[in-house]
Amino acid sequence: MDIPGVDTLPRLGSGFMLRRLTSDDLPEFQAYRHDPELGRYQGWSAMSDPEAAAFLSEMNTVPLLSFGNWTQIGIADPDTRRLIGDIGIFLGPDGRCAEIGFTLARHAQGRGVATAAVCEAIKFIFVSTKVDRVIGVTDARNSASVRLLERVGMLRTQATEAIFRGERCTEFSYVCGCDSHRGNA
Repeated sequence: MDIPGVDTLPRLGSGFMLRRLTSDDLPEFQAYRHDPELGRYQGWSAMSDPEAAAFLSEMNTVPLLSFGNWTQIGIADPDTRRLIGDIGIFLGPDGRCAEIGFTLARHAQGRGVATAAVCEAIKFIFVSTKVDRVIGVTDARNSASVRLLERVGMLRTQATEAIFRGERCTEFSYVCGCDSHRGNA
């Protein structure tokens, strides 16, 4: 089921644009998605070019914020529109909770772009849905992700022992409520 009247993309911010992924993003998408350091703590795996092209094409047309499904949107340079990362958004089946994940190419890191883009994506979720909380889950060893989730105002609520890619780890769960983001859209 789709959300009627969902807010649309693109959304501009300081140093970034959130927009739909397109087939033209293939070279940039593949460049950062094949970076083993970026993929180390991610739930996704690198894809072949045909698989990635099909994925980008699907994400270009799938309804945004569909109950029970992940949607991937692009983080792009606002001047060139070139892809520099992406944000995954999962809207729970009941529409009350969402989960967010993010990846930013290494060449675009260190300038606050990911923080601003994730904050805008959270606002997008809250103004476009009836979600009352957004969660983020990260491996505790992923210190950059931990810092980003805290910078956008999420609070750590849980530490869980897990097995990720065959390795023992601790996963931190973060949450933010609509009160901290909905009114700032």
